[in-house]
Amino acid sequence: MAITLGKRAGKNLTDASTYALLVFVGFLILLPLYWMVSTSLKDPSELFLIPPVWIPNPLRWENYREALTTLPFGRFALNTSIITVVSVIGQLLSSPLVAYSFARLRFRGKKGLFMLILATMMLPAQVTMIPVFIMFKSFGWLDTFIPLTLPNFFGSAYFIFLLRQFMLTIPSEIGDAAKIDGCGYFGTFSRIFMPLSKAALATVAIFTFTWSWNDFMGPVIYLNTREKWTLAVGLRGFIASYGTTRFHLLMAASLVTVLPCVVLYFFAQRFFIQGIVITGIKG
Repeated sequence: MAITLGKRAGKNLTDASTYALLVFVGFLILLPLYWMVSTSLKDPSELFLIPPVWIPNPLRWENYREALTTLPFGRFALNTSIITVVSVIGQLLSSPLVAYSFARLRFRGKKGLFMLILATMMLPAQVTMIPVFIMFKSFGWLDTFIPLTLPNFFGSAYFIFLLRQFMLTIPSEIGDAAKIDGCGYFGTFSRIFMPLSKAALATVAIFTFTWSWNDFMGPVIYLNTREKWTLAVGLRGFIASYGTTRFHLLMAASLVTVLPCVVLYFFAQRFFIQGIVITGIKG
């Protein structure tokens, strides 16, 4: 009896220590976000006080209106939304098709082609940046959204690998049954594999949304006109125009910029975690 109570007490102490550690780590992770929110609501006179002001008094909600009207952030948000939505659609149309072919179809050179696709993941984007820029410039696509969206319609090596790993976990008997019922390759893909791959497809959509929404390098390289800037470039333009003299407005604009990604994660975290876990089960 005493041994059982001792084991239970030890387990409770371990659980309490684990939860305390998780709470502390969570606090450290959320602290920068809280500081951003706090700074966005401060009066300019409170920005650089020592000790710092953690709870602004009074709360200046008008900082958000002023920040979003200093530059045309509404237009920047629309541009970012267009690029992001088109990029998500492109990845969801292209990557599953390629992944399905590598997971279920048999053809000569399949392993070699798949290894070649994986090899492109090891090539830094900076290596191909100049050749790709020259190619898009020769096409006359500079200062348009095409260089930022069109490549997504040709798939991503990372998403192809992720979706292939998931599709390999789907029993082959399901595909065989679909063939017996008269489905061809595309029918099996669209009616069987796509519905069963919702969790993995949600992961692809979330990653693509986050990367496209926060992308800075691509818009900086290809977009020249201010009316075509994205939110990431708009924030950099705000810093270039005003520096840190209007730091509270910069934090307000930054918070509005990151808010869609935070909201998306909270609403889709179940699919995100499920997709990450199940896509690495079978190699």
